[in-house]
Amino acid sequence: MPTTESPTRTLDAQREEYARRRFIAMPLAGAIAWTLVGVAGLYLKPGTAALALFVATGMIAYLGMFLSNFTGERFLDRDKPKNEFDALFFHTVAMALLVYAVAIPFFRQDLTSLPLGVGVLTGLMWLPFSWCVRHWIGIFHTIVRTLACVVLWYALPEQRFVAIPFAIVAIYAVTIVVLERRWRALRSAA
Repeated sequence: MPTTESPTRTLDAQREEYARRRFIAMPLAGAIAWTLVGVAGLYLKPGTAALALFVATGMIAYLGMFLSNFTGERFLDRDKPKNEFDALFFHTVAMALLVYAVAIPFFRQDLTSLPLGVGVLTGLMWLPFSWCVRHWIGIFHTIVRTLACVVLWYALPEQRFVAIPFAIVAIYAVTIVVLERRWRALRSAA
């Protein structure tokens, strides 16, 4: 019996399709989470602020999935055609979660290393994103975020749970604006 399935799309076609998306649900989720971390750093002792960092950053993927329903991205929509770059994205999310294996031992040695470790390591997922969508914003996000985290960790040792999270939020703000402008330009060109 013949099947009526559509022919398999090439990876290049899937990449082009993927690159036309909006991409703001996850950065919005990241900005919300890191804002919560910064606020916790303002008011809580470092040990409790560390717990807030673990909880807030651990919820980014779930919050992004929720927000995607409002941004039109609908991550969990089963009716969308399968795209291999979605799988790659979720692999980068898993990679970001696995880097806690590096951050946690350093955190156990120096409690205040947590914003640096998690801030840098979870920001690395923006590099493959940049390649996937052929846009500079992911490279910018990763490099500026890494530099900001390291500089602030050394420059403001008493404010690590405040300065680093709010710097990450500022970088997310730039990223969100650039991604939104990019998406609107793509829509108006189409």
